[in-house]
Amino acid sequence: MNRSRLVTALAVPLIAATSLAGLTTGTTAVAASTSDSASVAEAGSPLKVHTPTVVEGYRSGTRLEFDPGIRLVAGQSTVEIRSKREAYGKPIVTRFHRGDQVVTLPRRTVTDFAGLPGFLRMDFHQSGRLVATRFLRGCLNSWSSERVQPDAPIRSPYPQSCSTSRIMLGSVMGIQEGWSTKLDLYPGLKVGKGRFRVTVSVTAKYQRLLGIGAADARSTFTLVPGTDGGEESHRQERRTSPSLRPSAHEPTRAAAGAPGVPQPDLRSIPAFGIRIGNKGDYLQFSANVWNAGNSPLVVDGFRRPNEDVMDAYQYFLDEQGDQVGYRLVGTMQWDNKDTHQHWHFRDFARYRLLDAQKKGMVRSRKEAFCLANTDAIDYTVEGADWQPDETDLHTACGERDSLSIREVLASGSGDTYAQFRAGQSFSLKGLPNGIYYIAVEANPVHNLVESDTTNNVAYRKVSIGGRAGARTVKVYPMNAE
Repeated sequence: MNRSRLVTALAVPLIAATSLAGLTTGTTAVAASTSDSASVAEAGSPLKVHTPTVVEGYRSGTRLEFDPGIRLVAGQSTVEIRSKREAYGKPIVTRFHRGDQVVTLPRRTVTDFAGLPGFLRMDFHQSGRLVATRFLRGCLNSWSSERVQPDAPIRSPYPQSCSTSRIMLGSVMGIQEGWSTKLDLYPGLKVGKGRFRVTVSVTAKYQRLLGIGAADARSTFTLVPGTDGGEESHRQERRTSPSLRPSAHEPTRAAAGAPGVPQPDLRSIPAFGIRIGNKGDYLQFSANVWNAGNSPLVVDGFRRPNEDVMDAYQYFLDEQGDQVGYRLVGTMQWDNKDTHQHWHFRDFARYRLLDAQKKGMVRSRKEAFCLANTDAIDYTVEGADWQPDETDLHTACGERDSLSIREVLASGSGDTYAQFRAGQSFSLKGLPNGIYYIAVEANPVHNLVESDTTNNVAYRKVSIGGRAGARTVKVYPMNAE
C-alpha cells in the first residue's frame, strides 16, 4: 500500500526554511544586495539542508546510481519564490518572499520556471581527495513534501512540481513553515569503486542571496556502492536506507479535543476472502475498516530521533477542513516484512477468532496498520469524499527514512488488508473442529476519537473441519448470526 509516484529527474527539492506567518505580496521589492541578504540572515536561515548519514547506491555498468535523500526543511516561517515574465520574450523576474521581506534576485539568475539553476553543489571525496563535483537545479515544490512539526499548518498550499512549459508566464515555489520537501532524484556518476564522502551544499551565490547560514547550507553523508542492480533493487535500497535524525518537536499548545466538530466513525466489515492456507493449518482472511463519519481520520506521525518509531497525533478538522485541534493517540512503527515495507499505526484494529459463544480463542499477530483509501464503501454518508485519491489530505505510508508521514482514512472509504499479507491469519493448530467467529474490531483500545464506538466490531461465522495439516473451512453469509 505504499503508493510511490515518479517525478521528473530535474525536479530538485531544497531543504529547509524558517518563516513568518503570512506572505505580503504587495510589499515593494528591492534589488538584492549585501545589506538585503544580511537583513534576511539576521532573521535566521530560511532553509536547512538535510540528508541521511549513509546512502547505499548500486552499480549500473560503469555508473553508480543512488538516491541522495536530500530534504529542505522549513522552520518557523514560510519561504516562497515567485517568478514572472510580463510577456513572452520578456525576461523572468524572480522575487524571494520571507514574511514581509521581498528581495528581487539579480537579472538572469532564473531563466526558466524549472527551479533555481545551480542551487546545490555535490562534492564527492575519496580518501580525502575531491574526485567529482555535481551542480543541481533547485525546485522547492515536491509531491513528497511532509510536515515535520506537529503544530505546523495541516496543509501545504504549494504546487507539487516545477514546470518546464515554454508557454508559462509565472510560477510559485515554496515550503510551508514546519514542512520539508524531498528531492526524488537518482543521479548517476562515473566514479571508481569504494566508499565516498559526499557534501551537499547550497552554492555560495544562493547562500548570499537568500541569507542561508553556512552551517544550515550543507550536509554530509557516506555513499556506499552496492552490488550491480536495476530499478527494483534501487527501490528496495531506498526502503531500507539508514534512518535520518530529525529533531524532536512536541506540540507547543494544549491539544484540543473534538466536541462540536466533525468526527470520523470507524466501522468494520465482516471478514472476507476466507481460506485455509500455509500447509493446511492456518485460517487466512481479508479485513476492511472504513470511515462512516463526517470527517476524515487524519493521523500524522513524527519520528523520534534515531528510532524507527513515530509519535502519532490525530488531527481534528472543522466543516471547512481546517485544523482545529489534535491529540497524541499512540505510535507508529516501521514494518520491515516483505508484504508491508512501510510505517504502521499501532492499535488501529484487532483480529480475534472466537468460539461459538463468541468468547476469545485465538488472536492474530496483526495489530498495526498503514491507512489507505483502498475501497469505496458508502459514498452516501454525510461528508463522504468522492475523490479520496485527489484530496490534499492524502495517505502516505512512508519510507524508512521518512521524517514524518500522514495516514488518512477518508469519509466513505475503507482500508482492506488482503489475506496474503503477514498477520492476516489465525493458527488452527490444536483447535478442535466446530463453529467459530472471526471478529474484526476497529479502534480496539479507543485511543482514536470518533463519534460512535458501539459499531466497531463485525463478526463472520465459519465452520472449521478436517484434520491437522489438512483443515477445511465453511464460510457462512456475512449476515449469519
